[in-house]
Amino acid sequence: MEEQLLPPTPEAKTQRTRLLTILCILTFIGSGMNLISSFMIAAFYDTFVEVAKTFAEKFNLPGMEMIVESPPVFFLTTGLFYAASLTGALLMWNLKKAGFHVYTIAQILLVIAPMYFLKMQGPSMPDLLFSGTFVILYGMNLKTMK
Repeated sequence: MEEQLLPPTPEAKTQRTRLLTILCILTFIGSGMNLISSFMIAAFYDTFVEVAKTFAEKFNLPGMEMIVESPPVFFLTTGLFYAASLTGALLMWNLKKAGFHVYTIAQILLVIAPMYFLKMQGPSMPDLLFSGTFVILYGMNLKTMK
């Protein structure tokens, strides 16, 4: 009896989950806007400080002095970390598992950067919760990535 060979079945193409799609789009928007603003502030630092001081005085905004006193290198550095965050999201959009690692490292560095540059005692709780939530949600999608 002759064995019949079946034609190879095409591998099921892995699809991006709806959650992963939403997370990536939110990251493209958030990190993209922060990337642009960080680099713009670094490039036009003196003008930014003048405008921010006037704005803070006019509207009595607490905490603005910390932003105004931040060195330009802080904004340049965070801009690079946001670029890494975008790169990680783009890789995850294309279902590359390495993107999760790039994104996670960028988020950790973004949480740590203010402590280093602004001499904060600890991480900002909103930053920690926001970054942590996104890392956990992205992590839930690792099984769909290669």
